[in-house]
Amino acid sequence: MAKIAAIAIRHWKPLILWNILVLGVTVATAMFLPRVWKATTQFTVNGASGNLDANLGILGSLKNGTSNISATGGNSQLNMQQSILNSDTLMERVLAKDPEKAEFKRLVDYKKQFEVTPDETSNILSISINASSPELAKVRADNLTKLFHQRLNELRQTNRSSKRQLSKKELDGAKKNLILAQQALARFKQSTGLVDAQEQTKAIVSTIDSLTKAQLQAQSQAEYSQNRVATLSNRLRMSPNQAISSLSLGENKDYQFIRAKLSEVEADLVRQSTKYTNDHPVVKELLQQKQALLSQIQSQVSQTAAGSSIDTTLNSQGEGRASLVEQLILAETEAKGQQRLAQQIQSQVNQLKANLNSIPAQQERLGELQRSVDVAEGVYKGLVAQVQQTNIDVFDVYPNVEILDAARVDSKPVSPNLSLMVLNALLAGIIGSIALLLLLERRNPLLSPQDLEYMKFPIVVSIPRIKNTELKSKLDDRKVNFFQRLASAVSLQPLNNRYLLITSAMEGEGKTTVTLGLARALVDLGFRVLMVDGDFFQAELTHKLGYTKQLNNTLTPISIERNLDLLPAIPQHGKILEMISGGRFQQALADAKSHGEYDYVLVDTAPVSSTTATALMTAQIPNVLFVVRPGMSHSSLVRDSLEQLIQHQASILALVVNDVETTVKPYTHRLHDVVINE
Repeated sequence: MAKIAAIAIRHWKPLILWNILVLGVTVATAMFLPRVWKATTQFTVNGASGNLDANLGILGSLKNGTSNISATGGNSQLNMQQSILNSDTLMERVLAKDPEKAEFKRLVDYKKQFEVTPDETSNILSISINASSPELAKVRADNLTKLFHQRLNELRQTNRSSKRQLSKKELDGAKKNLILAQQALARFKQSTGLVDAQEQTKAIVSTIDSLTKAQLQAQSQAEYSQNRVATLSNRLRMSPNQAISSLSLGENKDYQFIRAKLSEVEADLVRQSTKYTNDHPVVKELLQQKQALLSQIQSQVSQTAAGSSIDTTLNSQGEGRASLVEQLILAETEAKGQQRLAQQIQSQVNQLKANLNSIPAQQERLGELQRSVDVAEGVYKGLVAQVQQTNIDVFDVYPNVEILDAARVDSKPVSPNLSLMVLNALLAGIIGSIALLLLLERRNPLLSPQDLEYMKFPIVVSIPRIKNTELKSKLDDRKVNFFQRLASAVSLQPLNNRYLLITSAMEGEGKTTVTLGLARALVDLGFRVLMVDGDFFQAELTHKLGYTKQLNNTLTPISIERNLDLLPAIPQHGKILEMISGGRFQQALADAKSHGEYDYVLVDTAPVSSTTATALMTAQIPNVLFVVRPGMSHSSLVRDSLEQLIQHQASILALVVNDVETTVKPYTHRLHDVVINE
């Protein structure tokens, strides 16, 4: 702590200047920094409100949370609202209504007046607005709130319009695809007649069974008619054609037409009989037509037979020849009709079997077309649901933002913060002072005990702290012992002459105190000692012993104590270096020594770093006692002073480590006076 205090005292001027500078900057900032008031408001963002649940048929269902229509998450909503509040579009509108808009040349500078802070845990947006007055802060907050809600409505309208345009285009395309799929399905059903494959397969199988039965019946009837034709032909001994020719019916067009018509009616009757019963009107009508045609054929045969000879003795029942020919012709006609009917039924059966075989492929194609219709219908329903969701969806994307706290302005400005400025100034003063001390001390550090370890001297002695008041009185035995050790060590040195020059690197290191203590210690050892005040700038030794008022121009030794004399000095204003180098100082020493026999002459000089006079004195007084004071002596000055003494061929006899308390005036003032006088 003492070292820190010593360093601070050593550099007190730069420290004071630095702290004055910090204080001045702080005061100027507090006086000239513009006052700033802050308005605060809070918005709350409502959650998602959309609720979509649409059945898409084969595509399933469409619900919120499972599709792109689902609402945006809470954090995203807050971030979006924050982005809208900080957007250039909104801020440009707010700036346009600001009373101080002319003071902001760039939008980015104006945006710095607004701060938006989202609270994701509560869906709250906190907004702070700075201004140069409370009224302006309130106006900016109100403008921001109003224009923010307008901007939200614009975004909703734009979002809704763009979605509707996109949905309408997609909806028209989906509707067109659905219609095309339905038309393709209808055409296929119409062309194939396939509606229900299972039921239609049953119907076709049932029809084939009925037709097969009718075919067998027709074939049986045809065989019966053929047998009858053969029997009648044998009895008449003529073929049916001969019988027809005999009756001239072969070329009778009416007869041939009636026969052909009868064949058609019989075939149609068999076909309808597979579908309907005999009581059905269609069957009844066909039976009536058949009966009528048979009557017409019989009439034609009768008319034709009337003109030919009829043999009435053909059978025992007395049937005539004409009647048998008529029966032969009718049997032959019925046989052909039944055969033709059997062939037609077979053709129908073949067609039905072909249709039955094609049903699986047709059913597969029908399923594909039906799936296409279902998919197109599902897509169409989904788009319809999205169109219906648009009005709700915009509030999910851009939800309602409500004012939680109206804009409020604190009556006191938030800037400048005097407490914070004082704290900053205090920290700047402390940190800056420490940094300045470290910088200055690094350039010229204090002498430390570690530095003394590298200094090698014949004698190294430490003396305790001695106060100025103790110099004029008798020291206590403990402190006297330190000086006696020093005196004993000096007395044991084999010196050619016993002149000792006592000096230091800088003022305040205690060289005058060491001179007095060593002189008294040598006297205690039985030596006669002369103390010489060789400090021609301050005459510190003379002043401390109180002989300044008794001095005159002729200096002679003054008795201080028994065996202890003083050769005082008067502060000089002339050319001191010329006096020393010219030999006048050496002559003064010789004159003083002639007044008495002295064993030791102790010369108290000025610090080596203050003047070159001390180094010049080593030409007459080569033995040097160098005094240092750790915690006060400068390491660089001590090193430079020792090098200077060694360059002048001085012999460093002893190093005295002093911890004396002393108060002296800086030598710089005295040196300044000397230079001016010269």
